Amino acid sequence: MHLIVGLGNPGPEYAGNRHNIGFMAVDEIARIHNFPPFRSKFSAQIAESVIEGQKVLLIKPQTFMNRSGDAVAQAAKFYKIGPADISVIHDELDLAPGKVRIKTGGGNGGHNGLKSIESHLGKEFVRVRLGIGHPGSKERVHQHVLSNFPKADAAWLEPVLDTLAKNAALLAKGDAAGLMNKLALATQAEIAATSKPAPKAQSHVHQARQGASKKTAQPTGPMAAMLKKLFGDKS
Repeated sequence: MHLIVGLGNPGPEYAGNRHNIGFMAVDEIARIHNFPPFRSKFSAQIAESVIEGQKVLLIKPQTFMNRSGDAVAQAAKFYKIGPADISVIHDELDLAPGKVRIKTGGGNGGHNGLKSIESHLGKEFVRVRLGIGHPGSKERVHQHVLSNFPKADAAWLEPVLDTLAKNAALLAKGDAAGLMNKLALATQAEIAATSKPAPKAQSHVHQARQGASKKTAQPTGPMAAMLKKLFGDKS
């Protein structure tokens, strides 16, 4: 069995926070692969199913971030799962928004959820680092991670969560390189579009016509419903 942990804080007031991207990812995995409803156990919300022949247990600790390890350790002990079969999905300040890195072991970067898990299990679990960007100064980090994603971030957040969920079997099989490749392909078009240099000066009329014809595509279906719930209708 492979244990996939999504890190976040419980409660509706935190649901749209950058710090809760791990919860969002686990919820999307459960939805895409038709997991049974989450239930309470191990001081967490858990759901168990099979993805492409791989037994997977999803966990969302309900102990708040700095005690996430309590829930993970309980589940790991009950199911006799070692650190090598545990993947933790979390927000990463040191990666640009939309960037993803997956590796076994490494530092915690001051992340309280990772610190807590390390205190119970050691460092040799898999870390799925989902970039949220850094606010620029240490003093602004707390506010940054506990603030909601702005609506504009849906442009990269949707493909990251969707691709991660659809390819969760690769995580369970230990194919980090394959999963990162799929995530890179899914997000590179959006990243390239946002990094293009400013266009040459044009007439106001031409610019207006271009703006009208190149509106950002909006997410549809269940993902759209989830993002609308998180972000609301405000920009």
